Amino acid sequence: MKVAVVFMEEFTHIKSIIGIILGLSLTHLIKGSVVFIQHPGRKKSYFVHSLWVFYVFLLIIHFWWWEFNLRLIQEWYFADYFFIICYILIFYLLCAILYPDDLNDYTGYEDYFYSRKNWFFAILALSFAADLIDTAIKGEQYFLYNQSEYYVRIISHILLCFVGIKVHNKTFHIGLVVLFTVYELSYILRLFNIE
Repeated sequence: MKVAVVFMEEFTHIKSIIGIILGLSLTHLIKGSVVFIQHPGRKKSYFVHSLWVFYVFLLIIHFWWWEFNLRLIQEWYFADYFFIICYILIFYLLCAILYPDDLNDYTGYEDYFYSRKNWFFAILALSFAADLIDTAIKGEQYFLYNQSEYYVRIISHILLCFVGIKVHNKTFHIGLVVLFTVYELSYILRLFNIE
């Protein structure tokens, strides 16, 4: 038997868990990025990797803002709560893949990124698939539920992630990260600045 949870305290509890995990994700990105300021010669940066770091930063900020819409859910079930936690952990995985604990086995972030790109793109694709479930949980009255661009965005991003796994051409990867970043900025501006 499912037990519905309708109290505001549960939503506050869920927001707290979301904040903790996303905060850890951002901390991981910031800590990984500030090393280039603290020790500029110690690790060799790579601009494609840096652009993916910025893109994931944008995704996390966008997600954190957008998850305010969880307040629209009137009944909470443990399965919903469990899913949201797993979904958020995907973002932390992306951050952990972008910035490993050490680069001892690699010549720099260029070498590291291309050796781990399959994992990165697979987890990124998983994040977009999870977004579909997240939207479904919010219900048919939810803004994105009936928005065609949302579904085109999700499906095209998943397909491009799979292409990113298969293609090893560095020029392609430059174009891919620029495309994802420019589109995400455009999507955020259009989504949140509509009056």
